[in-house]
Amino acid sequence: MGSEFSVDQKRYLEGFATGVTAARAARGSLPAGGAAPPSGPDAIHLAAQDRVTAAGKKLNDQEKWKREQHPFEAYVRLKQQARDNAAPKPPDNFRWRYYGLFYVAPAQTSYMCRLRIPNGILSSWQMAGLADLADILAGGYAHVTTRANLQMREIAPKDAVKLLQGIESLGLWARGSGADNIRNVTGSATAGIDPQELIDTRPYARDWHFHILNERALFGLPRKFNVAFDGGGLIPTLEDTNDIAFQAVQIADGHGVAPGVYFRLALGGITGHRDFARDTGVIVAAEEATEVADAIVRVFIEHGDRTDRNKARLKYVLDAFGFDKYLELVEDKLGRKLIRVPAEAAAPRPAQDRTAHLGVHRQQQAGLNWIGVRLATGHLTSAQMRGLAEIARSFGDGDLRLTVWQNLLISGVPDARVADASAAIETLGLAITASPLRAGLVACTGASGCRFAAAHTKETAEAIAQHCEPRVALDSPINIHLTGCHNSCAQHFISDIGLIGAKVAISDEDSVEGFHIHVGGGFGSEAAIGTEVLRDVKQDDAPRVIEHMLQTYLAHRTSPAESFLAFVRRHDAAALQHLFAFEQSPETVA
Repeated sequence: MGSEFSVDQKRYLEGFATGVTAARAARGSLPAGGAAPPSGPDAIHLAAQDRVTAAGKKLNDQEKWKREQHPFEAYVRLKQQARDNAAPKPPDNFRWRYYGLFYVAPAQTSYMCRLRIPNGILSSWQMAGLADLADILAGGYAHVTTRANLQMREIAPKDAVKLLQGIESLGLWARGSGADNIRNVTGSATAGIDPQELIDTRPYARDWHFHILNERALFGLPRKFNVAFDGGGLIPTLEDTNDIAFQAVQIADGHGVAPGVYFRLALGGITGHRDFARDTGVIVAAEEATEVADAIVRVFIEHGDRTDRNKARLKYVLDAFGFDKYLELVEDKLGRKLIRVPAEAAAPRPAQDRTAHLGVHRQQQAGLNWIGVRLATGHLTSAQMRGLAEIARSFGDGDLRLTVWQNLLISGVPDARVADASAAIETLGLAITASPLRAGLVACTGASGCRFAAAHTKETAEAIAQHCEPRVALDSPINIHLTGCHNSCAQHFISDIGLIGAKVAISDEDSVEGFHIHVGGGFGSEAAIGTEVLRDVKQDDAPRVIEHMLQTYLAHRTSPAESFLAFVRRHDAAALQHLFAFEQSPETVA
């Protein structure tokens, strides 16, 4: 045998050496200066990890797991676990979230699968196909999420890969919908059909969506990342709760740029950490949104915290660097300056309607309407999924549009078919109208399906509605959000009344499920983080406590024109605690 290696042998040895070097670096055993610069699609992440270890710090477990084996290189093991019907150990439970799979034991000894549906729009045949998958491979239902997305639950390990294949066969996706990735891209629910919109967000949300899917460097961020596009339509998109918010604005002449519609750029929204996306003063041409978002994410990849998961979001990089420095780094990535205009360059944004996600509304297309369908905090049975798909196909344009309010719209319904479509919706056990209380009732999965939740949220939300509707005569919309844990998937901090799950002690040894209650949160033009006014409200007492709060508001408001939000904001926390004080029932312990 000759002493020279073939080309293939050299490539193998180079790859082997790179793998050994990466493994040694991950274990912290690599001598200083001994590592070759990382290469390949994950180089930006490996280099960021190397800087952490070179500074004498330790990577968190998730960063170690990603470095030991990238999730997209472990698909063979996922298939083997499916063949064995085996539950994943913690490292793989994290890795499989890159495929959209979350093993949620002990709440349920099964997977939850979260999809990716850009701008929240899917076709009737896709919804019908998902209903079939839910029946065959999951629990026979789906949940609409607060990112205008769908989750499927109760998936046995043996069925997980089949479900992923079924989803992709429908022209849908789950890839990157969990863990340290850019989550489902939200956009205006009425994009392209809204009479008042400034821009149709669909092409820009989809362009960013496909850019993510086809750019591996955008997977494996320091932590999850959210991006939303709001086109100025009637239904709020809650874009200011996202890491990147693209807000359509009309820019007037005389400010150094061509007049027209641009996206205003806001950064750093994370309401679970009590912060909204803040305006940067930057405007972005719509066709450049993907390029700008890519640069923003890459700066975050390089500088996000890889040691402390609690501080690993964009907000904390912005807090440390300041917006000016962060945007300079973005400009370095882009190779050009961003466009800045004064606030007065933008015309006031169109007003939004807190009830436009329900009922019949005129589209910009003459003679057509969208119909907002009310769901019970996002829950849809497979039969309802099929029924709504058929209604969209038979009476509308074939699209179903999910909203961040955990409901959906059927679009393109001709005037002459509205009554028939509405009747068909009602035969499914659904409705197109709601009381002021139910119209803004939002709840995460809660303890019935999430291991982090301290209380049952969807069940408590329904109990609140059933108790309060016949007893409280509300005459204006109110948002009540229930979230099970500090992750705040139901965004309790931005609602009129927000409940967050808690364990309530009833003795030195025992506790029951319950909530802490906040009031005065808002979004958009009324953005604010709610104030805590009640603690340790037992779950069973929550309906009566909310009734008392609403009755107190009705009795003490200055006039019928004063909203609940205005009422609570004219009182300080101490006054609200006094007003809303409520004697809970004694707990019976078996």
